Amino acid sequence: MKYKGRFGDYGGFYVPEVLIPALEELEEAFYRFHEDEGFVAELAQLFRDYAGRPSPLYHAKRFSEHVGFKVYLKREDLLHGGAHKVNNTLGQGLLARHMGKTRLIAETGAGQHGLATAMIGALFGMQTKIFMGVTDVERQSVNVHKMRLCGAEVIGVEGGTGTLKDAINDALRYWTAHVGDTFYLFGTAGGPHPYPVIVKHFQSCIGTEARRQCLDQIGRLPDMVVACVGGGSNAIGIFSGFMDDRDVRLVGVEAGGEGLSTGRHAATLVAGQVGILHGAKVYLLQDEHGQVCDTESISAGLDYPGVGPEHCWLKDTGRAEYAAADDEDVLDAFELLTRTEGILPALESSHALAYICSLKGKLGPEQVVVVNLSGRGDKDVSIVESHRPVQQ
Repeated sequence: MKYKGRFGDYGGFYVPEVLIPALEELEEAFYRFHEDEGFVAELAQLFRDYAGRPSPLYHAKRFSEHVGFKVYLKREDLLHGGAHKVNNTLGQGLLARHMGKTRLIAETGAGQHGLATAMIGALFGMQTKIFMGVTDVERQSVNVHKMRLCGAEVIGVEGGTGTLKDAINDALRYWTAHVGDTFYLFGTAGGPHPYPVIVKHFQSCIGTEARRQCLDQIGRLPDMVVACVGGGSNAIGIFSGFMDDRDVRLVGVEAGGEGLSTGRHAATLVAGQVGILHGAKVYLLQDEHGQVCDTESISAGLDYPGVGPEHCWLKDTGRAEYAAADDEDVLDAFELLTRTEGILPALESSHALAYICSLKGKLGPEQVVVVNLSGRGDKDVSIVESHRPVQQ
């Protein structure tokens, strides 16, 4: 196992000794079931009938007119629960059931992964605990209520900044004490091996569908694929479908917060250094003493000082590019898509849209860009309203 889960020099598993048997058990179960005919068929049926896959590829014509090139949206926001997170929770939840686990735990920032885990806990009749920073509990109260309606216990985490980093810390501590009956349903393509491999596998349906839809609807592959990046699960999911297509640019967009010059941001790949975070060797935001920095983003789901190891490798090899979008540009993009298409994007997804807007005048009218619209913005309306009250 120690030789697996590496993307170049990144990844691995740097965890307390008590967790190593649990990770080895998880790895063994994943490789035993992920290509099992019965498991694959059951997951495909759940993707179709429960989650609502395949999600559409939509040509956003009025938005395209504004930026001056063709923009297509991969509509993960239309899935049950409102985001791409259900792909991973269905896959891992089914794996947990096959392993005989009786309890699910998860971390969450924006609440979408927590909600998706709570839904699967209800679907499979499993006790569910969601760890969520108190800052995020306050700014994502609608999702907290939905989780509780599904029967999940939401545990507010007060340590640190009360955000995603701190929720992961407490979830790992709980798992360490309850490894026998508990399955940690990790939400992003990060953390210790085998989680980056598992999450990518269950999110790869996004890229597989998007590639096929481009060929069917457009008649060719896109020039560029863009996705927001926090830990990086939605991005690695759609990138996976185009990784071998070297003419397709892959662009991940991180949270620039109030601006890189202010130091209040979460742009790990743009401004981070290599270190160890949550069980893996990755780029992370740290100070001169090696202490993990506090982060800031208008979107709770991107408010995280690390990133998945495969994104680190993609950055170093040059296969993917990474940029940052500031909060104000994100709000502009949220408003633009809503007013031109009647689609409310999640603030996380709005980072990718903000990058698209920055390309106005730089791409020709026949250029095709696919954006992974990873979630819908219902959960963010109150945040947007607090920054940009709607004027009649």
